[in-house]
Amino acid sequence: MEITQTGRDKMMHLDKQLRGMKKIALAFSGGVDSAFLLASAKQAGLEMVLAITVTSQFFTREEKDLAEKLAGSMGAEHICLDLDILGQADVVQNTPQRCYFCKKKVFAQVRQTAIQNGIHIFLHGVNTDDLGDYRPGLEAAKELGFLAPLVDAGFSKKEIRDCSRQMGLETWNLPSQSCLATRIPYHETITLEKLEMVDQGESFLRKLGFGNFRVRCQGDMARIELEPGAILSLMDEDMRQDVSNGLKKIGFKYVSCDLDGYVSGNMNKF
Repeated sequence: MEITQTGRDKMMHLDKQLRGMKKIALAFSGGVDSAFLLASAKQAGLEMVLAITVTSQFFTREEKDLAEKLAGSMGAEHICLDLDILGQADVVQNTPQRCYFCKKKVFAQVRQTAIQNGIHIFLHGVNTDDLGDYRPGLEAAKELGFLAPLVDAGFSKKEIRDCSRQMGLETWNLPSQSCLATRIPYHETITLEKLEMVDQGESFLRKLGFGNFRVRCQGDMARIELEPGAILSLMDEDMRQDVSNGLKKIGFKYVSCDLDGYVSGNMNKF
């Protein structure tokens, strides 16, 4: 699919923004948005482009490996930092402000590392679709002086995917990412055990061939959210038994399927 004229205009606007920055540090998760922004910054020929990934217990090993691989393939300087997010009481309490407290710590590390490397312009890959969801972490980014050039250029998620495909980025059709904490309902304390059960559960479903989905951890129950078309596949007798047995071996006592299907930000309904 060709990029529309509107898409080309937005790419030109983004390129012009980036060229005026010279040196930038990007909070880099390796997801669709930050990968597109990193590739765009490299294409703009800036004096310095530093990708900074902050990993924690909310970040899977696969995500870390992908971020390292993508940064390397783009020829970007990449720094990976580790944060013990479960040592932060205001995060593990898991109130509706959890994302704010978490992002405040993550972006503070990115900012500090950027400044240590002589960079005073900080970017993150939020897009216009993100503005319509409950994302208190955006306020943390704003407070720490992070810029959102994809929002300024008016990019939606679909447009980022379309442009990424034209640029040959492997992330163009990457399933939407979110940290593991989003699988646990607000006011349920976040523990390493719950995070590991979610991570293992989702890895298990991926190996069975499922694509865009979530395993929500609600007490001792796994609530699976699948795209509507995949729910019938799960209801196949053999598949249903395989999924149930597999998730119970991981540690869940009960396994259910949400008939409303996968909904991004579903845990924000509080």
